[in-house]
Amino acid sequence: MAETIYDVAIIGSGPAGYTAAIRAGQWGLKTALIEKSDKLGGTCLHVGCIPTKALLFNAEIYDHVKSAKEFGIGGVGELTIDWSVVQQRKNKVITKHTKGLEFLMRKNKVQTIAGRGRLTGPASVGVHKVEVTGATDETTEMQARNVIVATGSEARMLPGLKVDDHILTNIEILSLTRVPKSLVIVGSGAVGVEFASIYKTFGVDVTILEMLPRLVPVEDEEISKELGRVYKKRGINWQVNATVEKIERTAEGVAVEYTAEGKSTRLETENVLVAVGRKPRTEDIGLERLPNIKVERSFVHVDESMQTGEPGIYAVGDIVAGYPQLAHVGAMEGIVAVAKIAGKDVRPINRSRIPGATYCEPQIGSVGLTETQARQAGHELKIAKFPFTANSKASILGQHEGFVKIVADAKYGEVLGVHIIGPSATELIAEATAALELEATAEDLAQTIHAHPTLSEAMLDASNAIFGLAINA
Repeated sequence: MAETIYDVAIIGSGPAGYTAAIRAGQWGLKTALIEKSDKLGGTCLHVGCIPTKALLFNAEIYDHVKSAKEFGIGGVGELTIDWSVVQQRKNKVITKHTKGLEFLMRKNKVQTIAGRGRLTGPASVGVHKVEVTGATDETTEMQARNVIVATGSEARMLPGLKVDDHILTNIEILSLTRVPKSLVIVGSGAVGVEFASIYKTFGVDVTILEMLPRLVPVEDEEISKELGRVYKKRGINWQVNATVEKIERTAEGVAVEYTAEGKSTRLETENVLVAVGRKPRTEDIGLERLPNIKVERSFVHVDESMQTGEPGIYAVGDIVAGYPQLAHVGAMEGIVAVAKIAGKDVRPINRSRIPGATYCEPQIGSVGLTETQARQAGHELKIAKFPFTANSKASILGQHEGFVKIVADAKYGEVLGVHIIGPSATELIAEATAALELEATAEDLAQTIHAHPTLSEAMLDASNAIFGLAINA
C-alpha cells in the first residue's frame, strides 16, 4: 500500500464517501476507500436514514391495519407489535444494502482499506500521504494525488449529559429492545419529528420540546403550523419556545425540567431522545497539519468544486460549511469533487435547489425559498396552496391532511419554492426540484399533463391556483 500512488483516497464510507468512490471508479481513477468501521455505509445506512425510514414504514403499515374496517377488511382482531420482528426487518434492510455497497466497490475496482485515516500534511511533489491506523493500532501510510475527506457527523449532546439506557441519541433509540411507555424528544428537526411519529403510532406518550418558536423551524411557516395542528390531532404533545433547564435520571427513568412562556414544568418520562442537531467529525483527522484549510466551528470551508484551501484536498458531506447535512447533498458533493479531480464537466451545487425530505406522518418535502425568505430577498410574489382534501388519490388512500404550496415570482412566474406536507410529500418534491433546476414557471407546471388519479395532480392544481384557475378547488 505504501508504494502504490492512488489517484484519489477517500476517508469515510457514508453516502458522500461511497458515492465519490463509485464515481471515481467509473471514471477509471485508481481509488481507495478508507473506513474505520467494519461496515461500509456510515451513519445514514446503519444508524440514520435507512433504519429510521424502515421503522417509519412499519408504523405506516400499522396505521393502515388499524383502519382495516374502513376499507372493508374484517377479521383483523386486536393488533399487537412484535418488536423483535420489527427490529429484525430493519436489520435485514441494512444488511442487504451493506452487501450491495461491498459489491459496488468490487464492481468499480475500488480498494477498501480498514482503518482510521488521517492527513499528514501538505503534498510532496504533488502526492499526499494519509496515515491509516488499524483496529490493533498498527499504522501504515498510503499515497494519493488527491484526498477526499468524508468523515461525517455525530449527534450533538446537551451539555453535561451522557448517553445511557434512558438518555438516547439516534443510535440508541434505533436499538431499543422494547417500545417504551413514554418519550420526551428535545428538538423538532427531522430526527425529532420522525421518531415522534414512529413511537406515537406504536402507542407511546410522546412530547416534543423545541427551543425555537415553531416545529421543523427550517421549513416554511405554514408547513410548521400544519404539522403542529396534525400532531395535536394525533395526540403528540409539543411545546415551542421551550428551554430545557435540566435532565436527570430518576429511579424509573428520566425527569426533564423546562421553561416555556415564563412557566417551569417538570416531566417524568421513561426515555429522552436528544435530537438537537449533528456536529461534524473533524477532530483527530489531521486538519491541523494543513494551515491552508479553513475550519470554522469544526466545519470545513470549500470552494464550488468542494476543494479546500489545500490543493488536492477535498471535503464532502456533513463536515462541509454552508451546506445542509443531508445524505443526498453529500452524495452530490462527492460527485462534484470527483469530477474536478477527473477533469470532467459538472455543475456546482446550487444551494437554493436542494430538496429536504422529512418522513414523519404527514410527510414533508420542500425545495427552494420559503415565503419569508423570498420576501426578504425582495421578490414580489404570487402564492398558491392546494389542499389534499380535494385530491382524488388522497381520498382513495384515506390521507387528507396537508397541502402543496407554491411560491412564485409575480412578474415572470418563475417557481422560487415548493413546500409540501401530506401523503408521499418526500416523493412529490422531486418534480418541484426538477422545476427549479430547469427554472420553470408556474405556467410551465400548469401546462404539464399529470396522470389521473395521482397525488402529483396536487402540484398541477397548485400551479393553476397561482392564476386563480385550480380545477379541483
